[in-house]
Amino acid sequence: MLCYSNNTKQTNKSLTYPIPIHFTPLPCGGARGRVQTNIIMAKVIEGLYYSESHEYVKVEGEYGYVGITDYAQEQLGNVVYVDMPEVDDEVTAGEDFGAVESVKAASDLISPVSGVVVEINEELEDQPELINQDAFGTWIMKVKLSDPSEVDNLLSAADYENCCK
Repeated sequence: MLCYSNNTKQTNKSLTYPIPIHFTPLPCGGARGRVQTNIIMAKVIEGLYYSESHEYVKVEGEYGYVGITDYAQEQLGNVVYVDMPEVDDEVTAGEDFGAVESVKAASDLISPVSGVVVEINEELEDQPELINQDAFGTWIMKVKLSDPSEVDNLLSAADYENCCK
């Protein structure tokens, strides 16, 4: 069993919690009642907001940094391409804003928040594997939030950890 350590680079004194990752893609809660094999531990960071589709948002003032969770990158395997929105695109909570492709699968990216894209992580154009190296340190888009209260509809770290069991 492989477990990520809690000595990762973190800001604002956040805590990490290991959660199990299953090799077959499962929606939140999809593994209940099944025998689990080949479990790897993923981390969840306190202070971020999580969607059931495995995106996270880190809120800083009126902006949100959106990426995929450690659980998601483990499920996908080696990321080879990230389809990102354009700067000034409007994104809507619950709707697609791009995709992540790996050697195993492709997955749509679902925005956890609404707003206008003010920046994309251009490093991912040439180095999509950065997501595998540090999912929480490698955001995909920065959004000026149109409705900051939308994060109240997202999962806390503890709730996300529970949905991935």
